[in-house]
Amino acid sequence: MAKLEKGSKKLLNAWAFYDWANSVYTLTIASSIFPIFYSALFLSEVKTVHAFGMDFKSTALITYVTAFTFLVVTFTSPILSGIADYVGNKKNFMKFFCYIGGLGCIGLYWFDISPDRIHLSLLFYFMGLIGYWGSLVFYNSYLPDIAFPEQQDGISAKGFSMGYVGSVLLLIINLIMVMSQDDGEAKMQMMRYSFITVGLWWILFSQYTFYILPKGVSSGHKVTKSVVFNGLKELKIVWTELKKNLRLKRYLIAFFVFSMAVQTIMLVAVYFGEEEIDWGGDSEKTTGLISSILVIQLVAILGAYLTSKASSRFGNIKTLIVVNFIWMSLCFYAYFMKTPMQFYIAASLVGLVMGGIQSLARSTYSKFLPETEDTTSYFSFFDVAEKIGIVIGMAIFATIDQVTGSMRNAILFLFIFFLIGIVLLFRVPRKEIIT
Repeated sequence: MAKLEKGSKKLLNAWAFYDWANSVYTLTIASSIFPIFYSALFLSEVKTVHAFGMDFKSTALITYVTAFTFLVVTFTSPILSGIADYVGNKKNFMKFFCYIGGLGCIGLYWFDISPDRIHLSLLFYFMGLIGYWGSLVFYNSYLPDIAFPEQQDGISAKGFSMGYVGSVLLLIINLIMVMSQDDGEAKMQMMRYSFITVGLWWILFSQYTFYILPKGVSSGHKVTKSVVFNGLKELKIVWTELKKNLRLKRYLIAFFVFSMAVQTIMLVAVYFGEEEIDWGGDSEKTTGLISSILVIQLVAILGAYLTSKASSRFGNIKTLIVVNFIWMSLCFYAYFMKTPMQFYIAASLVGLVMGGIQSLARSTYSKFLPETEDTTSYFSFFDVAEKIGIVIGMAIFATIDQVTGSMRNAILFLFIFFLIGIVLLFRVPRKEIIT
């Protein structure tokens, strides 16, 4: 087919359509069906599993593996994106991670905690997670290539909306599949089938995006050592520049601290609900947890809108301080909650502040950037900082969970990060200060 011009409607819609394809991973695998399935594999009161020569608490093991995956993504994404830009095969890298992720989701059908299967099972989980985040690196980097600056906010929001609709649609289908069964084993089997639907949905729907998106201009350049480490050098340059801008530096440190806690809570919320809440029965637990995820998704849209309105009236930093205070209060509330209704209330509050803090944190960083044409490097640094925070947050959470045997202690500990984040936000200067 003929090459589409930059800014064309067909090209922009094809790019946004990848959100429809890949967002099913975050909702079904990362946030709902898989955490419920994983927890249901442990029938005894003492939920332990033997892996890598050690005995782990079940929730601690999956949290450690998640942290490790983000660590891999953190250090490989700037290297791979630099290589892709240099040799001009961005789409091939995006395809590679998409297929790795989709096949990993399909592989979860055979997930098993027996000693002879646990490592292969965790490999499939690793593949899904790294496939999702790895493909996003190249997906996001397409935006300035296919859209003009005045189009980027609109098409980015459209991609988010398409991803939300697609992921909720498949989750509802998966929920019907699971809840149509009365027997516990039959429900588990339907959960396994849902993992296959996610992998197939992701791979099949992405084909339209891959068909329309440009391949990238092949440069014919060979990949050398300097090219491999060019992305890391750019991050180092940004860090040097950040030291000269007091407001941006202080804000980024504050973001690093509170984002660490936010992302950790979002990744472990369902595991916490499964283990710590008294649902009364397995069927009620499955329905309750998936319903909570849907509540979070719906309320998050309202939360993002209200946060945007508040920031325009009171300012970004003041709004972020209030939102962090709500998150901090949620940590205390979560420590004491035991009933499904208390969990639903918590889910509603999480949804209210989840979308808002993510969108506001990124837009605040964008507003504080100095006058520069190299915004890509600054946002690459921002993404790396966020992922390192996830690694540290998940590792701390898993360690407290493993040592104390309670996720309540781990989630209560996270309030410290929100408290520190609030203090650091108060120290962000109102105006840009160059040192």
